[in-house]
Amino acid sequence: MRRLLALAAVALVLPQAASADPPHSGIVHVPVSPGQSQIQRGAQLYAGNCSTCHGSAGSGITQRTQLGGAGGITGLGPPLKGVGAIAADLYLRTGYMPLPRPGLQPRRSTVLFSESELRALIAYVASLGPGPPIPTPHPERGNVADGLQLFTDHCAGCHQVAAEGGLVTGATVPPLLGLSPVRIAEAVRVGPYVMPRFPASQLSDGDLNSIISYIQYANHPDDPGGWSLGRIGPVPEGLVTWFIAIVALVAACVVIGKRLDS
Repeated sequence: MRRLLALAAVALVLPQAASADPPHSGIVHVPVSPGQSQIQRGAQLYAGNCSTCHGSAGSGITQRTQLGGAGGITGLGPPLKGVGAIAADLYLRTGYMPLPRPGLQPRRSTVLFSESELRALIAYVASLGPGPPIPTPHPERGNVADGLQLFTDHCAGCHQVAAEGGLVTGATVPPLLGLSPVRIAEAVRVGPYVMPRFPASQLSDGDLNSIISYIQYANHPDDPGGWSLGRIGPVPEGLVTWFIAIVALVAACVVIGKRLDS
């Protein structure tokens, strides 16, 4: 009953306010009704969890209003018409959305919806207007060497060549380790947060396959030299080598000194 009341209250404010963030009161879960389509269920989930920031029917909210939405949030969010299933799939399945509150950087976190709820929400967002579908990358068709070059040219400036993330002005760049090929392909085509979007005119599907192939290799690289030391870079790795060498030299001096004394 509480969930139904919360949903009804949000529906009353749809024309004026909108949330991609989880309300302070929590996520609104909508049970499946007999004869209800996936898109219809997705519309209800959207109304309860996304409309406070993204507006009624994905129209977006570009100016703050006096009226707060779910959880008292006064949201600001971009329109979702035409973003397609690809954007909804990326943001929801990584836990980027819903945000704790508007204005925060999306970060990978616990996914707050069930699989059936995710499919319903993604289907509803895709129905708002023509947009790109969820991609189907084939990293097995890519080339790791080509991927390294492409990644160095287009991605390493922010994500580091080892794909371990970093910092840029106004944002934290996440590591790319452990991501599925679909999530990587979606991020490249969508350009989440401050990341630039790379359409097929800039990076072809073949190029994208090679980039993903390289990122997969970066997850489990070969270490032909032996001890990897966490792959933290040549300078700290060199310092560790010198520290080991210094200890070995001191030990050798001690042994030689004892022999001379005897």
